[in-house]
Amino acid sequence: MAAIIEVESEGNPRAVSGKSVGVMQITPVLVEDCNQILKRRNSNKRYTLADRYNVQKSKEMFLLYQSWYNPENDVEQAIRSWNGGMRYTKRGTQRYFEKVMKAMKK
Repeated sequence: MAAIIEVESEGNPRAVSGKSVGVMQITPVLVEDCNQILKRRNSNKRYTLADRYNVQKSKEMFLLYQSWYNPENDVEQAIRSWNGGMRYTKRGTQRYFEKVMKAMKK
């Protein structure tokens, strides 16, 4: 997760790129997806768009998303799906994957 944060925002919780914001560059669609997962799990917790600027809540959303779509905790799938969504292609996410892997080795 630290390597993804480094690649996404260099650790800046105020980073903005289009509709993506915060340390993990979370989109409104991902917030809604996380809230749907919480609803399916019968949780009363919900995330707001402002939560994307909160480092801890951004990490929680990442872990929630991964627990639902990547329950085996496959590192490559986690990295590629964070960049390209759950229907990612290896070709489409290759540069991002390489950047994250390089950041992991630092």
